[in-house]
Parts: sequence; C-alpha cells; structure tokens
Amino acid sequence: MPAKILSAATIGLDGEVVEVEVDVLSGGLHSFTTVGLPDTAVKESRDRVGAAIKNTGMKPVHQCGRITVNLAPADLPKSGPVYDLPIALGIVAATQQCQADFTGKMFLGELALDGSVRSVSGVLPMALLANERGIAEIYVPAVNAQEAGVVEGVTVYGVTHLGALLRHLSGEEVLTPVRHDAPAYTPAVADALVDMADVRGQTQAKRALEIAAAGGHNVLMSGTPGSGKTLMAKALPGILPALTLDESLEVTKIFSIAGLLPKDTALITTRPFRTPHHSASAVSLIGGGALPRPGEISLAHHGVLFLDEFAEFPRAVLENLRQPLEDACVTVTRSRGRATFPADFVLVAAMNPCPCGYATDPERTCKCTQQQRIRYQQKISGPILDRIDLHVDVPRVKIHELEGAAKGETSATIRARVTAARQMQHARFGAARTNSSMRVADIEKYCVLDEESQKLLRSAIASLQLSARAYHRVIKLARTIADLAGSEEIAASHIAEALQYRLREHEV
Repeated sequence: MPAKILSAATIGLDGEVVEVEVDVLSGGLHSFTTVGLPDTAVKESRDRVGAAIKNTGMKPVHQCGRITVNLAPADLPKSGPVYDLPIALGIVAATQQCQADFTGKMFLGELALDGSVRSVSGVLPMALLANERGIAEIYVPAVNAQEAGVVEGVTVYGVTHLGALLRHLSGEEVLTPVRHDAPAYTPAVADALVDMADVRGQTQAKRALEIAAAGGHNVLMSGTPGSGKTLMAKALPGILPALTLDESLEVTKIFSIAGLLPKDTALITTRPFRTPHHSASAVSLIGGGALPRPGEISLAHHGVLFLDEFAEFPRAVLENLRQPLEDACVTVTRSRGRATFPADFVLVAAMNPCPCGYATDPERTCKCTQQQRIRYQQKISGPILDRIDLHVDVPRVKIHELEGAAKGETSATIRARVTAARQMQHARFGAARTNSSMRVADIEKYCVLDEESQKLLRSAIASLQLSARAYHRVIKLARTIADLAGSEEIAASHIAEALQYRLREHEV
C-alpha cells in the first residue's frame, strides 16, 4: 500500500506543501524512480536514502523490489536534499517496517549515509507554512530546530538520526519538542563597526545619514579618497532602530532560504549590513538562478546595502536597481520559476568624483581630463540618480578636526532621534512604514505645504529642472526632516534643507 508523507518546498519566500508518495512493488528487478520535477540533488537521494536505511538496521532498498517516489504537485520544481527524510520514511512505511500515523506531521531533512540528519535551507518559511495549514507537528534537523521553534502553533521536533525518529514514531522512545521562543523576542541594536562619535568632522554627511535612517531614504556620498565615506557607511546600522519581531521574521526567512542563517540561530535580531564588491554580477546583486534565490538587495531587507566604488559597478548591473529602489521588492523570472523577493533597504552609495579621485580636492591636483571626468560621472545613469534622495559631498577632513576636535554625538544619541521620528511615521501610517514609501495619495494627505514652502519648491523645480519623481522625493525628504524636528507641519526651512541634497543640473 502506498505511503504518503508531507514535506515542503519554497517558492520565493513562501512555502508550498509537497506530498511525498512512495509505492513499493515486490518481486522483479530492483529499481528506484523519482518523479515530480526533481532536480539532480533530489534524484541523488536514492543513494543517500538507501545507505541510510541499511545503516539504520532496516531492510535494504535493493531487496524491496521496484520503488516509485512521486513528489506532488507534479508541476512544481523540487530542489535540494530536503526530501531525503520523508522519502526514507515513505519507503519504511510502504514496506511495513514501521507502524506509525503520519497524519498531521511534516518532515524535512537531508540524510547522511549513516542515517544522521543534516541541516537544510528554508526551514523557517516551511514551519510557517505548517502552521498556516494546520499541521500540528514538524520534524526538522536538530541544527534547524531553534529556527523552526520560533513559530507559534506548531510542535517542533529536532531530529539527529533516522533511527531515533523511527523509534519515536513507533512509540519506543520520545523526542523532546523544541520550545517556542518568539514571545520572549528582545529587539537588538546592530553592533555597528563604527560609532558616529568616532567620525570626525563631516557634519553635513552625518546629518544626511541621520535623515536617511529616519525616513528610509537613499544616500550617495561623493568625495576624495580617505574622506570617511566608508567609515560613515559602517556607522549607519548603529543609528537605525531595532528590528521588530515581524521584521526579524522576514529577514530570517530570507537568510534561511539563501542558506546563510548561522547554525543554532533562531532569529536574526539585528539589521543586516551588506557590502557586495563592485565586481558582483547582476544575479548576485538582484537574485536569480534556475530556481530563483534572493540576492544581495534582498539580504539587505530592513537593513543597509552599501555599494562602495559606486561608479566601478558595471552600468548594466546598476540599472537592475531601478525597480527595487522604486517598489521595495524585486521580481525574478527564470525558465523554471518566478519569484518576488522583498528589497526594502537603505542604499548607501559611495564614489569618487573622478577616476583619480581628486577633482574636488583643494589640496591635490586632479590628473583627469574633462572628458574623463564626464565619462566617469556618466557611468551612473540619470534614472538611478533620480531615485537617490540625498546627494552629499564629502570633502577632505582637516588635520585640526582629526587631532584636537572633540568627539561628536554618539550613535545612541542619534538613534534616539531616529527612533522617535520612525514612531511618528508608524503612528501616521498605521503600519511599519517610512516616509520614503509614501504614495502620491499619502503625500497629498500628510505633506500639506504652506504658501511659502510651495513658492520655494516651485522655484527649485524651475532652477534644478526636477522630474516629477524628484519633486515627490523632495517632499518626502522634507517630511522626514520635519519628523526629526518633532513637527507635524512642513515648514519652508524643511523644504530648503531637502533641496540642498538634490543634484544640480550640471552634475547629472
């Protein structure tokens, strides 16, 4: 009689229930066939499963006759070794070597040849799926047990060996479930590599980063080598508010699916900080693969994406940022599937003003020609620049600022203001949203300008030749500046400061 075991697959960030059906026909020559769009890793499970069953003391699969494994639904591509454990259980159940009730239970795990259970990726979204579908129990590798244990409403068991699981299912011994830890979630602030107090000078740039953190805005810093651009970018995570539980779950799901969740880690509680090299490909940055997987922009979700040497990235790669910067998500379409990944991050880009880096340095002579400078600046397209709210010049730091100047505000002090501004935004929108995500209707409702502010903005549109997108982004930026000041009204001074961060016409 065929056996049916429940398992799961991931599509983007969501899970999908997979029914592992196993039928064994006694007699005749041995064969092991897997159907249901399996990839190479799934097809190879027959060897891992066969060795694991034999080394657990069960009847070897080559003595079981013809084995057929069907992974349903048949039109959903299956990938990875996650189905090893349910396939092994299905074979043992179909050959009547284990009398157990598999109803309301889900199984995930890769098998070693000796029967031990190894970790797999994507456990958290699969555990959330089990809870949504009313599946009472989920059995996962012991290494992934804490990860699945944060899901409320489902009993999680960590499995170390196939034999121990079979004894548990047959009632010979009892596995201890993993406790649910989500209610005890404690927000944590990122351990910033740099404290803002350690950044000397650069008052305007630090102010721009505070505004970016408060409203979720994007920043482009341009300046000479060694002026502190990288240092300030590394300090940005330290002034961002702590992750909420919902945000932590979203970030953990992404890292889990990407296979980057640290072992024995239940939740990622600090905001991610991703720094891909400028040689990164479009797939590594945006995401992709035969079966779409998240890229760097999704791994930076609810955190910071730092692109150093911005102009050194291939232009074709940077153009892929257009949709994520506008929609806070990215849709990846490939021949074997289509997936949408969240990408709500703060972009911090840093670049030099020219190839040699000293075009704006008053103390060193630039060796580049005018044509080289123009060509270098044009590596960043207008549409990408238009999506960046804050454009900041980062000049050389004077020696007196490095030697005798007193330290500035600490990251903790700045973070308190940022958190207060974020709380105003959450109260305003009724959700965990920031000013940068406002739609046109939101701008009309929450960003009413007085006559003086309107007059200033009209003048700026004419002189700076702002696009409609840039017009709305200036207003969003002014809304954040007002929030940092604790003001419900947007004043002309807030508009004026926001306009200071826009590109001039000759710089585009």
